[in-house]
Amino acid sequence: MKEFSHKILAILMSFVVLFSTTSFAITKHYCGDTLVDTAIFEKATSCGMEVQNTSSLSDCSSLKIDCCSDQQIVKNAQDELQSSVDKISFEQKVFIASFIYSYINLFEGLDKNVSSFEEYVPPIVTNQIYKIDESYLI
Repeated sequence: MKEFSHKILAILMSFVVLFSTTSFAITKHYCGDTLVDTAIFEKATSCGMEVQNTSSLSDCSSLKIDCCSDQQIVKNAQDELQSSVDKISFEQKVFIASFIYSYINLFEGLDKNVSSFEEYVPPIVTNQIYKIDESYLI
């Protein structure tokens, strides 16, 4: 149960990092006071009631008041995660490089079965211990 909760927590934390470093925009199109369309990552489709800009301004009777409006909400990404790598000092770089080198070489040579007792001879048994302690199996 503990391992499962650790996995869930790790997944949730990865999503928090992902969403805090992603920027996006929400666009809303209103026609009067009613919301017509909402879009994420792209421009909202219009309702077709926008005023067309005409090149001739002589016909003043054809001008209409635009009742449509667009609203855009922009969430900018967090930039501190990307720029903090440039601020590492030389001593920190040396420490990181030596730590990685020592960690990689930590498990090198463990494939051999090294035992210290193979080089020594066993002691010579002069007395039988079960006779000295007077313990016999019946």
